[in-house]
Amino acid sequence: MIAHMGGCMSQVLDDLLALLTLEKIEQGLYRGQSQDLGFKALFGGQVMGQALSAAQETVDSARSTHSLHSYFLRPGDAQKPVVYEVENIRDGRSFNTRRVQAIQNGKAIFYMTASFQQEETGFDHQINMPKVAGPENLPSFTDFIFDHQQFIPENVRGKFLSEKPIELRPVEQYNWVKPEKTDAVCHMWIKANGNLPDDPRIHKYMLAYTSDFHFLPTALFPHGVSHWQPNFQIATIDHAMWFHRPFRFDDWLLYVMESPTSVGGRGLVRGQIFNQQGELVATTMQEGVIRQR
Repeated sequence: MIAHMGGCMSQVLDDLLALLTLEKIEQGLYRGQSQDLGFKALFGGQVMGQALSAAQETVDSARSTHSLHSYFLRPGDAQKPVVYEVENIRDGRSFNTRRVQAIQNGKAIFYMTASFQQEETGFDHQINMPKVAGPENLPSFTDFIFDHQQFIPENVRGKFLSEKPIELRPVEQYNWVKPEKTDAVCHMWIKANGNLPDDPRIHKYMLAYTSDFHFLPTALFPHGVSHWQPNFQIATIDHAMWFHRPFRFDDWLLYVMESPTSVGGRGLVRGQIFNQQGELVATTMQEGVIRQR
């Protein structure tokens, strides 16, 4: 891929880009390497980003993804690669549909259906972006981790403290160590840590990867609990995403997350992602298990 690079990319961002670039094994069959972020299980965003990358490989590059719907079936192993099997459901005049199965140890750990569309013009409206503090002077989530590192088990502390490929800067500071009940709303500025190639597909894989960070924990805010607490189970069940307008992920985006409800050991969260010009570029929905054992 030959692409203009507007400056330098951090090594960690380079590594993430490599992670989301898959090895082609056979027609419709791809292999992705895994990354251990310090959790026992594979990070859901990695599987989503790689599955989207695999699906896109089988579709004309002029057509871009506008939606994805995914189910997490089994926890993945962060020590092993993942194989992606892409099924061509339909190639239409305007839309292409693909189904991707992610496999580890001979079992499906994840399914995604993704739809692609050629560019089209039509009716255009959107909601307004909320007015919040800009990203420039906000502390990053990495700063919070650094300040509370004594609460992180020593064997994984290094992974949590290492340089990150994605910058996360929450507008409201929720204290994960001493949580207090608050509204189920989180505003977070997100951006790649460095410059990305001009290929818009890459910006979409990256945003899909990042959309899983800190999303489900928004459902914990009204309860004053934290997944940093012992014996807490928090895991994604399904994640859907819609891409609306072109964007660059090496510019700041505002991720507005809220949780309409929690019930039956499950939390529901929805997100809206805006660029700094106030354009709504993507929407996300997720449900996950939240259990205090």
